[in-house]
Amino acid sequence: MRYIIRRLLDFIAPRTCAICGCRLAPAEDVLCPVCQMHLPRTGYHEQPLDNSMAKLFFGIVPMERVSAYCFFTSGSGLAQMIYKMKYHDRPDIGESLGHMMGRRLQPSGFFDGVDCLVPIPLAPKRLRQRGYNQSRQLAVGISEVTGLPVADNLLSRSAFAGSQTKLGRWDRQQNVGSVFHLVGDADELRGRHVMLVDDVVTTGATTAACARELLKVEGVKVSLLAFAYSKS
Repeated sequence: MRYIIRRLLDFIAPRTCAICGCRLAPAEDVLCPVCQMHLPRTGYHEQPLDNSMAKLFFGIVPMERVSAYCFFTSGSGLAQMIYKMKYHDRPDIGESLGHMMGRRLQPSGFFDGVDCLVPIPLAPKRLRQRGYNQSRQLAVGISEVTGLPVADNLLSRSAFAGSQTKLGRWDRQQNVGSVFHLVGDADELRGRHVMLVDDVVTTGATTAACARELLKVEGVKVSLLAFAYSKS
């Protein structure tokens, strides 16, 4: 029945690939098979403590595992897809990409021992404007594959720190250093292994700030999974 409904909806309002724009078949979701095949995957989950993104956190904050699914390049089709996810009212893209990451990484054991998924929070004003948090949508998709709960009530973001595009690595660390706050029950968090979920990581400043808040609780371990990593 669900397949029949999708075929009917596709006839009325055809769905298109979020990267190339070609029409999707009823069994396809967000991306066509060609665009999925050509995603610039990092393979970082195979060496979760010895990769370029993991090294961003060396000497800054301890991480158990660090991975990104793809490499991010400005102006690429992947970058345009992420822009649609964030600014064109497409929360479905985030959930679908979360499914993709979950299916790809789960067989490797990347999620073994993790207790919950913690999406990087948005500032309240941004959340009201957008209507959803794209990192939470990614986490929901991962959760539906892995069964891990999404804990989006542990961290809050007090304000938007402003654009970090032109800031250096140290300045970015300072810019978001006091923006995130632990609001969840510390007793429930004690001794847990949490995995932060983000859409794009560049310098790691935002993620490090979130991790520092979580690590204030005794026995907490923190890992990170992002959809994309920008080396620039």
